[in-house]
Amino acid sequence: MASEPKQSREDAELQEYRNLMPEPESFEEGFDWKAMLGALFIGFVMMPASIYLGLVAGQTMGPAAEWVTIILFAEAAKRSFVVLRRQEIYMLYYIAGGLTAMYGATAISGGAFGQLIWNQYLVQSPAAAAFAEQIPRWVAPSAGSEALQLRTFFHAEWLPAILVLLVRELLSRVSWFGFGYFLFRVTSDIERLSFPMAPVAAQGATALAEASSKTETWRWRVFSIATMIGVVFGVIYVAMPTVSGLVLIRPIRILPIPWIDFTQSTESIFPATPLGIATNLGVIFTGFVLPFWVVVGTFAAAMGSIVINPLLWKAGLLKQWEPGMDTINTTFANGLDFWISFGLGTGFAVALIGFYKMFRGFYEQRSEERRTGRRREAKTPAGRGDFNLWVGPLLYLLSTGGYIALCHYLVPGFPVLFLAFFGLLWTPLTSYVNARMIGLTGQFVPFPFVREAMFILSGYKGVDIWFAPIPLANYGMYAQKFREVELTGTKFTSVIKAEAVMLVLMLGCSLIFWSYIWRLNPIPHVTYPYAQKFWEFTAMQQAFWITATTEHNEVFLRAIKPAVIGVGFGLGLVVYILFSVLSWPVMAIYGFIRGMGQIPHFLLPEIVGAVLGRYYFAKRFGEQEWRRYTPVLAAGFACGMGLIAMVSIAAALIFQSISQLPF
Repeated sequence: MASEPKQSREDAELQEYRNLMPEPESFEEGFDWKAMLGALFIGFVMMPASIYLGLVAGQTMGPAAEWVTIILFAEAAKRSFVVLRRQEIYMLYYIAGGLTAMYGATAISGGAFGQLIWNQYLVQSPAAAAFAEQIPRWVAPSAGSEALQLRTFFHAEWLPAILVLLVRELLSRVSWFGFGYFLFRVTSDIERLSFPMAPVAAQGATALAEASSKTETWRWRVFSIATMIGVVFGVIYVAMPTVSGLVLIRPIRILPIPWIDFTQSTESIFPATPLGIATNLGVIFTGFVLPFWVVVGTFAAAMGSIVINPLLWKAGLLKQWEPGMDTINTTFANGLDFWISFGLGTGFAVALIGFYKMFRGFYEQRSEERRTGRRREAKTPAGRGDFNLWVGPLLYLLSTGGYIALCHYLVPGFPVLFLAFFGLLWTPLTSYVNARMIGLTGQFVPFPFVREAMFILSGYKGVDIWFAPIPLANYGMYAQKFREVELTGTKFTSVIKAEAVMLVLMLGCSLIFWSYIWRLNPIPHVTYPYAQKFWEFTAMQQAFWITATTEHNEVFLRAIKPAVIGVGFGLGLVVYILFSVLSWPVMAIYGFIRGMGQIPHFLLPEIVGAVLGRYYFAKRFGEQEWRRYTPVLAAGFACGMGLIAMVSIAAALIFQSISQLPF
């Protein structure tokens, strides 16, 4: 008999996640009138708070919105002698997460119109001054236009951008649902991959399902403790500067948002090195939840950069840095000189590792089938709400055709062949690789700068292609989303109904609340410290890539260094091989790549959380119990912060509205 393959430390750690939630015995509809009421509550109460919290502190209301909504409806159900089923609880969780999701480093939440808020900032930002006039009107009105001066979406100059936005949102939902469902059927039903992180997410989504009964469990106790910590910290971090800013010229900030910057103070010892510490206690809770070795790898990369940056500067490789630069400018300058190219190389190495793992998985599966004589076949549970397997790819092809047609209409000079490559080859391939990686390890594989490389290789000149809706995405993560839905015993048809309602509600509420907040103050503004700090940096990064297809591409050409890319690629492969041979946790490599060249300020609190969790709390409560606690703790803390943020934000919006009235 063939011996069983040796289990790696990485596989052993992930194995602990696989048995956190049993397979459902039956499936029920989760979207009903209760979920509809929850969607309205989230859209009109949570979404404006989420917008404001993202601008102020760079946080989303997502976890708070999910838990607060669940608690509110569970308590209302108990007093109405109604029991909330697990499927209904999950739909509330699903809708809250979708309507308050946060996008990217800009921490923009509050739906699709947040992207237009970013666009209006970009066309007016100093970073885009060289090409601002070339940005098409279907992205945003030109700088100095009446629509931007009045700060309103209700102007004819916004019509092209809003129409493109609406079409894009519709195509996006059809695309991810169709191909995400197909990937789920292939990787979960046919290949029977474990999706080790799906039970964690599903467990967090249903943790308060017993709230509709009259029995309290450990979840209530853990959740309540974390909520009170979030409330106390939220008063200091969010409420004090927000409320004091209403009556004082300068708001009172005990803790600077988002970090305390030591870069200028330590430049004589660590030149060209951004140093500081994040002030948000929530980062420690993030360290509780993330896999330990991912956090360790990330922290190792940050500590390495503290040593490497001064050496690179002394060697004359960091030419852009100058004494007196703060964290943002130091990070951007170092990226141009070294870390962008190095990150390209290590990213390519991780992508190659992903392909290797995919083919190795195929080989091991085929070997097992030959050894046992049994071929894996799709097992579709009865009542799950499935439809024909090939409906998914058909929906994807239709939406991809829509993407290509829209993009060709907006940017007729860009080669259609590249659009077809994105939609028909690259997106399906990388989405499948990522679905398998998530199904096997719980981690996804980044394929860096493919979009940027294709734009440059196409030979196209112009900035409009950088804003065009090209059919490039990673749908691998949605395979896990369907697995979460399955684990909660919710029919897939509930997701379709929820998405249809969410699309209409998201567009309406996003337009209303972003318009309202934008009219109060320009965005970014001193009232929004996170946006004022980070948006400039993000605009510089985006402008760097856009200049690659313009006549102002000198900075881009200087930043791309083939030798440094090669070093990063080689180092990534060597480290992976070394970890594999020595049976060290390979997940640390993903963390190392994650932390390479990044701002290290958030990583010290994160490693503190990870070490406390693994070496103190896990020993005190038991490792399995602690793993069950962490998602509830993180959600409880976010809930407490969110509640304080909602109260503070409500006061701020009311005060600012009254102060602008003529009486």
